[in-house]
Amino acid sequence: MKKRISDRLGIDKLNDMQEATLALKVPARLLLLAPTGSGKTLAFALPFLRSLSEPGHGLSGLVIAPTRELVLQTAEVLRVLAAPERKTVALYGGHNVREEMASLSGNPDIAVATPGRLLDHIRRNHIDVRGVRALVLDEYDKSLELGFHEEMRSIVARLKNLKTTILTSATTGVELPDFIDAGGYKTLDYTSEGKPKVEILKVVSEAADKIDTLDKLLRAIQPRKTIVFLNHRDAAERVFTHLSKAGFPVSLYHGGMEQAMREQSLALFENGSATILVSTDLAARGLDIDSVDAVVHYHLPPTPENWTHRNGRTARMGAEGKAFVIVSGADKVPEYIAFDSGFSPAADAARPVMPATLRTLYFNAGKKDKISRGDIAGFLIAKGGLEPSQVGKIVLKDHGAYVAVPADKAREVIKALQPHKIKNKRVRITQVIAK
Repeated sequence: MKKRISDRLGIDKLNDMQEATLALKVPARLLLLAPTGSGKTLAFALPFLRSLSEPGHGLSGLVIAPTRELVLQTAEVLRVLAAPERKTVALYGGHNVREEMASLSGNPDIAVATPGRLLDHIRRNHIDVRGVRALVLDEYDKSLELGFHEEMRSIVARLKNLKTTILTSATTGVELPDFIDAGGYKTLDYTSEGKPKVEILKVVSEAADKIDTLDKLLRAIQPRKTIVFLNHRDAAERVFTHLSKAGFPVSLYHGGMEQAMREQSLALFENGSATILVSTDLAARGLDIDSVDAVVHYHLPPTPENWTHRNGRTARMGAEGKAFVIVSGADKVPEYIAFDSGFSPAADAARPVMPATLRTLYFNAGKKDKISRGDIAGFLIAKGGLEPSQVGKIVLKDHGAYVAVPADKAREVIKALQPHKIKNKRVRITQVIAK
C-alpha cells in the first residue's frame, strides 16, 4: 500500500496518524480526530479500503460527507488508491443526475456522497446499499450542524450488513449521533499535533460598517492568499462587490451559489488568479487549499468551533499564519478570542492594489471528454507557446478545466490555441478574470 500511495499520490512518507491507521487491523469502530489539513482523508482511507468486500460484488463502501467539495476531494483520493480493482463514484447536489445514474449502473464498489443526494438515489432505487460493509461519516459533526441528521439516520438504518464504522472530525468533544451505537470505538486523537501557529491580530474599525477598514487592511498586507470570513451570504456579496470594484483580485464563495460558480471561484483562488476569497463559514472546513497566508474575520465567529475552523485555514500542518479580527464598538468579543497584538493599517491606506500575476483559462472539456491534465499541459506547451514552468495549477472537472497561466500571456495563448484541436477535439478556451 505504501508503494501505491507513493506512486499514485506522490506521498513518500506517511505522518504519524496515517502510520497508525495503516497498522490497524480492520476496525469495527474507529473515531478519528485530527485538524483540517492533517491528511485525515488518507488516514481513514487505509482501514476503509481494507474493510471492503472483494471487488466486483457491488457497493460495499460508503463515505458520507457534508459538502460537495469534500465529496469531490475524498472521491478523488479513493479513486486513485482503489483503481483499477474498484470503481468509485461521487454523488452530490448540483451534479448532473443522469451522469450519476450512468455511473451507478456500472456496479461501483465505493460511493462518496452528500446525505441528501445519496438518500434521493436510494429512494429512487438507483443504488442498493444493502451490501455496504464499511461506512465513513466524514466531518460528521459538520453534517449534523448543517441539518443532515434525519437524512443520515435514514441512510444508516438501511445498512443491515455493516461491519466497519469510521467517524472523523476536526473537533473534540462532539457528541456521537444518536443513530450510531456509541460503544466500542477505538479513538485516535491527533488534534493536538501540528496545531496551527496563528498570530491573532486585533484591527479596530472606528465605524460599525467595517468595509473601509477591510479595504485598508488588504492594501496594507497585500495578501498572496487570504480568506475573508463573514457570517451571512448577503454580507459576503456586498463585500465581494466592494473589493471587486476597488480592483482587488477576489473570488466569492457561499452556499447560495450554483455549483459551477463555486467550483470556478475555488479554482481561481487555488491557482493564484484571485488572491482573496470572500466567504461564509462554508469555506472553514472540508476544502483542501494550501498556503493560505492569512484569514480575516470580518464578522466575529459565532461559536468557538467556527473560530477554530476558520483559523485552521491558515498555518496548516504546523506552518505559521495570521488571523486578523476586525472589531468595531458594536462588537462584543467572545472569551474564546485572545489577541496576541494589534494591527493598524492606517499608514498604508493609500497603497495601490497589487494585481494577480496569474490568469485562469477555462477549457470546455474535461474528464468525461477523455481530456487529462497532461493533455492540457502538453497542448499549452506545444501549441500555446508556454514554457513548462509557465503552466500553473490545472483543476480538471467532468466537462471543463481551469488552468493558470501568466497574466501577461493569457490573451496571446488563447489566440495561439484557437486554430488547433486537443486530442482531435475542438475546445473553446476563454479567460476567467477575478475582478
